[in-house]
Amino acid sequence: MNSSRPYLVRALYEWIVDNNCTPHLLVNAEHAGVRVPPGYANDGQIVLNVSPSAVRHLHMDNEAVSFEGRFGGVAHSLYIPSAAVLAIYARENGQGMVFDLEPPLPGDDEPDDDGPSDEPPGSGGEPSRPSGRPSLKVVK
Repeated sequence: MNSSRPYLVRALYEWIVDNNCTPHLLVNAEHAGVRVPPGYANDGQIVLNVSPSAVRHLHMDNEAVSFEGRFGGVAHSLYIPSAAVLAIYARENGQGMVFDLEPPLPGDDEPDDDGPSDEPPGSGGEPSRPSGRPSLKVVK
């Protein structure tokens, strides 16, 4: 099945904008394929204001989020693969969603290994049943 992340990002973006709030993306700046201005990431992450008034040519599809934004008065083209989006939220109230890290899909720069694994059961490979309560975080 395709990842639900790009669909949720688009829906939450629209919801945040419709409520006259400012959408922000939390991005893993070290993820493969991420193109953000150097020097603006902190601890491997960057927060991006993606409001309609802050960006130009915003395009969100199932592969990535791309747009033009200004950093220090200089225009940059940004490209964020969907898997690199860690959260989307409204700046004004923190409402939004934090995403778990997704396991790579077969063929995504991960060698397929059908041999035995040194990992304990449930730590990878086949999805396991969730134990306990879901782990969501509030982003402010």
